[in-house]
Amino acid sequence: MSGTRLAGLTLITAALALSACSITGRRDPHADPAGATPAPSAAAAVPQVPPPPSDPFAVADAVPKYEPRARNGNPPFYEVFGKRYYVMGSSLGYIERGVASWYGPGFHAERTSIGEPYDMYGMTAAHKTLSLPTYVRVTNLQNNRSVIVRVNDRGPFVGNRIIDLSYTAAAKLDMLRKGTAFVEVTAIDPAANPIASITPITSAMLTAPAHPPPVAPAAATAAATAAPGGLFLQAGAFAERANAERLASRLRSGPYGTVFVSETQTSGRTFYRVRIGPVADVPAFDRTVKALESAGVSNAHLALD
Repeated sequence: MSGTRLAGLTLITAALALSACSITGRRDPHADPAGATPAPSAAAAVPQVPPPPSDPFAVADAVPKYEPRARNGNPPFYEVFGKRYYVMGSSLGYIERGVASWYGPGFHAERTSIGEPYDMYGMTAAHKTLSLPTYVRVTNLQNNRSVIVRVNDRGPFVGNRIIDLSYTAAAKLDMLRKGTAFVEVTAIDPAANPIASITPITSAMLTAPAHPPPVAPAAATAAATAAPGGLFLQAGAFAERANAERLASRLRSGPYGTVFVSETQTSGRTFYRVRIGPVADVPAFDRTVKALESAGVSNAHLALD
């Protein structure tokens, strides 16, 4: 990440400066590099990185504390790859479910959006719109492991990822091998006591199965639809059942898998949600989201039962 400073610039200039910073210094570490500008040499492309800690699980989570809003990395808005992102005025109350990725050696020691060098062995993360810095709890929805990280960077900007984690945070969530995981990200109020409910993760936990035993597809669909804890893709939510059924009927004729309408009560109001799933894994989620976008459904996202 380049060290472009935002202070003293106009709103538009600030947005463009951060956009350029993000494009050149923050890209998806798991994306196909074929379209990227080739580096002069492998040595120049990947900085020398110290070896990882012998036990990443011994690295303590970030400890939430009050920090003023950073001067760098917090313009009202910025643009990357033609898309505009609006930075939140406050992160309190933020909660989102989606796909997490992680970034490592290619970015180690480069300057983050907040102006600090990136430490892949620290407990940090990148997010597109949260106020910098923000402390968040990240929970792997496939194994219920949680960590607390400090968001000090912008990204990821490729695909439908909602957060980019450091190497160590990803290791503690057991997502290094696959590179991605379904997660829930919750902003933390530093005045609260967020550490109390976190069970320390140790290397011994890696011997436990990360996923439940496989079951027949039909049984899995029925169980996940009926029981809490299932992971689904939500294609829409409506106040009128007729509108939900209309979308569900259209999607059932496509290659999306099981499509159904569920009813929920929120603040005394009834909503009808069009859902697809359960979703087996991140690749299946990505394929379905892409297919829905081609069909004109652009706001699909991960949802729990």
